[in-house]
Amino acid sequence: MHPDQIKIFAGIDSPRLRYIAGIILGDILGLDWNIITDEKDIDNVPLINYSSKTIPGSFKIDPSPLLSETGISQTEISVSHWKGLPVFFESKQDQDIPFDIFASSFYLVSRYEEYQGFIPDRHGRFAASLSLAFKKDFLNIPVVDLWAGELAAELEKKYPHLAFSFSNYDALLTIDSDQPFAYLGKGMIRSVGGFFKDFISGVPAKAGERFRVLTHKENDPFEVYDYITGNIAENNTMAKFFFPVGRYSEYDKNPVWTNARYRSLMKKLGERYITGLHPSYYASDNVRKFRMEREWLSSIMGREIFQSRFHFIRMKMPGSYKMLAAEGITEDYSMGYPDQPGFRAGIARPYLFYDLTEEKQTSLKLVPFQVMDATLVQYMNLDPQDAEEVILKLINITRKAGGLFVSLWHNTILLNTPEWKGWRTLFEKVLDMQKP
Repeated sequence: MHPDQIKIFAGIDSPRLRYIAGIILGDILGLDWNIITDEKDIDNVPLINYSSKTIPGSFKIDPSPLLSETGISQTEISVSHWKGLPVFFESKQDQDIPFDIFASSFYLVSRYEEYQGFIPDRHGRFAASLSLAFKKDFLNIPVVDLWAGELAAELEKKYPHLAFSFSNYDALLTIDSDQPFAYLGKGMIRSVGGFFKDFISGVPAKAGERFRVLTHKENDPFEVYDYITGNIAENNTMAKFFFPVGRYSEYDKNPVWTNARYRSLMKKLGERYITGLHPSYYASDNVRKFRMEREWLSSIMGREIFQSRFHFIRMKMPGSYKMLAAEGITEDYSMGYPDQPGFRAGIARPYLFYDLTEEKQTSLKLVPFQVMDATLVQYMNLDPQDAEEVILKLINITRKAGGLFVSLWHNTILLNTPEWKGWRTLFEKVLDMQKP
């Protein structure tokens, strides 16, 4: 055995334990690991004793029942603190750490609480205010990553030759193009209706602007992609774009997917950046709509589409993710709250979706985001200065955890207009602050 390998002795080698050990020991700490259930397999190597047995020289973690169970049960959770971090599923005395890090981490990253009964918001979503992390005031820290760091420190005391391989901090900018154009690509009926609406609402200047844009005498005010890509290039930022191609609805205002100007924009950006699907409002629970929209975007891009983020962050566990996995999507970027910034799954790095209804790890990678511009503006009513403070704290804690800072922006907040004064400056500051 090499010094960077560790064994877990457990009463049961369950899918849940194997899944979360892969995240904690493998993904975060960079260790080779294995689970054993027979005491005959114990040898003179670093050993985590995740059982009720007494094994001299081992690193003891008292197991909660959660990882040996199947299905969903209502669990009362009490939160205390250890080394300045919130912890739950506390252990008995004489353990090397005072809580079950595997069960606690599994509870958060699997989104166990979202499988339980809850009252959804008006869009059918699980609100941040319902979460344990929000109620106990730790939504703003990636506790899973930080717990893993403390576990490494404690393991090193007992096994000083154990070699960890921690990941480096990085950042990713993501852009949702809900409304790439204010006026273009809306079709005759929507355009004519827009003219009448402008006049009826007493905004003739807007009607004039609409006319000039549609007659190609003026650029569409929402088309700020040269500004966005210029800043991406200047800051050498990783970036991904998500485009909607669904049909018009109360919540979907994108151009028709057959519009030449819109297709040209998507193809142009798709040649420079990884682009994904932004499924329409109703596609999150309608596989026929989702499949159709994915096919439309694939035909425009001339390639298969494997990345996705739900419009309005409208997804529900586990149905939305089961649909993505079944449809061959390999990465989803919806794991974050629309109403609060922070770490919805308690983790600041990509990880694989675990389906609690089938008790198995899937191949669908979830890439959590920590902050969305619409959250700051629409839900929290922050100005750019206060928003900067929120974002900087999230960047710093993600950097400390060696995680991936992911921000979500819309082109419509980056307009060079009095209404959005200060948000371009904040966008530019964030791209600079988030640099590795």
